[in-house]
Amino acid sequence: MGLSETEFFSVQQNDIALFAKAFSHPARVAILQYLFKSNQCICGDLVLKIGLAQATISQHLKALKSMGLIQGSIEGTAVCYCIDPKNWMKMKHVLGDFLDQDLNPNQCCS
Repeated sequence: MGLSETEFFSVQQNDIALFAKAFSHPARVAILQYLFKSNQCICGDLVLKIGLAQATISQHLKALKSMGLIQGSIEGTAVCYCIDPKNWMKMKHVLGDFLDQDLNPNQCCS
């Protein structure tokens, strides 16, 4: 979605779309799961653990970081990543509100 298209939607709708993108690729899901297990890691560990090329892992880390779900710090020549707790909680709240909606069975098409 282009930048100009996002202005047609509410902040909540844009947040939902952004956070849902985190789960739109299994590599990003695997990275998030690994970060939760280890609480922090070095990018090289992800390459060994997930089995994708360094460049591919780096692209997914960049996407997760731009979504605000992870944060990174430089330690020597390595970058350590971990879950950003504040944004993770925000995502859980935004997606939880969206997913907690229930259908009215009397208004269904069937």
